[in-house]
Amino acid sequence: MIKKNIRHKQVVVIGSSDDEFNREKSYEIGKYIAKNKWILISGGKGGIMEDVSMGAAEEGGIVIGILPDSDFNSANRFCNIVIPTGIGYARNLTNILSGDVIIAIGGKSGTLSELAYAWQFGKPIICCSFAPGWSEKLSKTVIDDRGSSEIYIADTIEEVFKHLKDILH
Repeated sequence: MIKKNIRHKQVVVIGSSDDEFNREKSYEIGKYIAKNKWILISGGKGGIMEDVSMGAAEEGGIVIGILPDSDFNSANRFCNIVIPTGIGYARNLTNILSGDVIIAIGGKSGTLSELAYAWQFGKPIICCSFAPGWSEKLSKTVIDDRGSSEIYIADTIEEVFKHLKDILH
């Protein structure tokens, strides 16, 4: 009989599909997630999602891509589990609900919708203030006065790692 909870912690990384500025940092975050035996979940496409997936995959981690479309082949090549939803941006809710913690790296309007869901559902959010986009903007403000989520600000990649350890251990 299994007496211990064997569920792995799940880390959702959100960010833009066309981000070219944060490749190395995203890759290192993916590696760190896999090294700690956490599951990486993203939107499964390019940009931030592909870079973080590559880092996790190269460390032998489990990489899940929850796609907005219905084509398995539209996932980046580093996803070893692909969930095609066929529901467009509505899949952002599924991404967020799948995470024990959310890491935002830059991002545009899709990331903004995911951040709003994370806030509303009380998910801990790590905002990378070093990445231009919504993660940087949110690190300087709050979404509203409900205060349903904790927002952790990471000015460096090392701070991302520290926040992950604090939240997930």
